[in-house]
Parts: sequence; structure tokens; C-alpha cells
Amino acid sequence: MRDEFDFEPADADLDAIEAEEPLISAELVWLDAEITLLAAIDRDAVSDLDHRRVRRAEARVIRETFAHVARLTRTPGPRRAA
Repeated sequence: MRDEFDFEPADADLDAIEAEEPLISAELVWLDAEITLLAAIDRDAVSDLDHRRVRRAEARVIRETFAHVARLTRTPGPRRAA
């Protein structure tokens, strides 16, 4: 009997992950900037650089989100929910 989780991802699944990779990377950078800011707040040592890093990371996530949506709407064929 085959387990429902005992299979390799399909090529379409891997392609979807690859297409989302820039957005995932941007979100990870944003998360890292948020964690760094929270740690600085905890140490009572927040700098302007910490705030700028978060704003830049947020802006990158927004850009990558728009780019990802644009790629999805330009790509012919079946669309998958994210």
C-alpha cells in the first residue's frame, strides 16, 4: 500500500517552487531584518540602519510579489493556487 506522502514531487510542483523562489528569498530577508530589529529593540540599541534594512526588505517583498503575480498572469496554461 502506497503512503500518500511517499512520492517524489512532480515536475510541475518543482517548477512552481522555482518560480516562487525570488519571492521566498525576499520574504526570508524580510524575516531576518525583522528579527534583527526585534533583537536590537530588546538590547535597547536600535539604529537607523535597522529601520532602513526592514524598509528595504519590505520594498523587495512588494516588488517580488508584483513580479510573481505578473509572471503568473503572463504564463499560458493551467494556473495553480499559491
